[in-house]
Amino acid sequence: MSLKTGSTSQNTQQYDDNTRVPRRTPMACQFCRGRKLKCDGSRPSCANCERRQIACTYQPVNAGQ
Repeated sequence: MSLKTGSTSQNTQQYDDNTRVPRRTPMACQFCRGRKLKCDGSRPSCANCERRQIACTYQPVNAGQ
């Protein structure tokens, strides 16, 4: 077996430049928070609530508690 030492670091650099970091939604709606779903944070209704045709409500969360 032979190991390629130089090529793996070059390939890693290519992937690092092209990877997308998912943006964090500043606030999830109550439905998504309760179900632990990924909320897109759209107003007045997020995609999950719109798909289910339910009321989408946002409640501010105190940071640091």
